[in-house]
Amino acid sequence: MALVRQVEIRTLDSFQGGMAQFYTPQSSHETMLVQVAPQTIDDLFVHHGQTDQLLVVRGSLVLVILQNRRYRYIALSQQQPQVVQIPPGVPHGAINLSDDPCVLVNAVLRHGDPHPRDYRPLTLPFPFDLGAAKQALDLFATSVSASV
Repeated sequence: MALVRQVEIRTLDSFQGGMAQFYTPQSSHETMLVQVAPQTIDDLFVHHGQTDQLLVVRGSLVLVILQNRRYRYIALSQQQPQVVQIPPGVPHGAINLSDDPCVLVNAVLRHGDPHPRDYRPLTLPFPFDLGAAKQALDLFATSVSASV
């Protein structure tokens, strides 16, 4: 039986220290700051030797995960700090439907040397459902505003 690789979403714990709010640090081998341009529909990528740990620090986007021949649309926003952990072998991409850039941190866990193939876009097996991506953002915004 093969090991099933699951994407995990974790809300970050935080504590107040004076005037600052501190969030749980993420262990990593390297940290990248990534900017996704406004109105961007990114390609799918799959990494074989790394786990991505993504945290949006400005703006919002929809992370697209391809699992079991279906897309899963995960809304992420600066309004609710969450880390999405994407294990090796899981195709993923990003959609930024807003008019503003989205900035995120990727705290990468390396499981071996990077391979150039890891950063080449994949051919989409079928088109993204932009309506479902927008719906994920709308539902997320509603849940965040309800919890405030």
